[in-house]
Amino acid sequence: MLDKIFPKVHDEGYKFLVIFGIATVILNFIHGFLGFIGLILTIWCYYFFRDPERISINDDNYLVSPADGTIIQVQETQGPKELNLEDKKFTKVGIFMNVFDCHVNRIPCDGKISEILYKPGKFLNASLDKASENNERNYYKITNAQGEDIIVVQIAGLIARRIISESIKDQTLKQGNRIGMIRFGSRVDVYYENYTTLVKVNQKTIAGETLIAKR
Repeated sequence: MLDKIFPKVHDEGYKFLVIFGIATVILNFIHGFLGFIGLILTIWCYYFFRDPERISINDDNYLVSPADGTIIQVQETQGPKELNLEDKKFTKVGIFMNVFDCHVNRIPCDGKISEILYKPGKFLNASLDKASENNERNYYKITNAQGEDIIVVQIAGLIARRIISESIKDQTLKQGNRIGMIRFGSRVDVYYENYTTLVKVNQKTIAGETLIAKR
């Protein structure tokens, strides 16, 4: 029960908690109300960097959501040209994460990370379609047991300034395992083929748990 109210903090969050905590103490010396505002922001910082445990279905007939957030796009499209997949057809699901969502990202299925590619870019509003092509982003090409490519793309947003990858090339992961996080508001796109989409625009998702597609 307590772990739901006070989930563990991602390693990236500790330095920010220290900064926010020190700032709160200083603000409190200036004025009690400022200290209260600082305390609220420190609590927000704690929950932003929360890293709760998630229980995945552990069934490769399904893909689970790679991110907490809201579905903003479901469409048929070409694969990312950055991975030389522009000649293949995929279904693409875009998930927008606001600053109150958990920002830890997870792998949609069991598989091997066959390629990781980082692309520097702009910091446009992540909810815009062009963010998928223009913003700073990190690509994960995942090969599942059937030899199919599942692509997860971390996309930095208007506020986000750092994409964190916790995975390496040729690493084998289980469905729902952590692959990284993005700091402060962002988006994750997932590309897949040979699955039927189960989600729709404006639907809320939970990383590692919400089923987004089925064989």
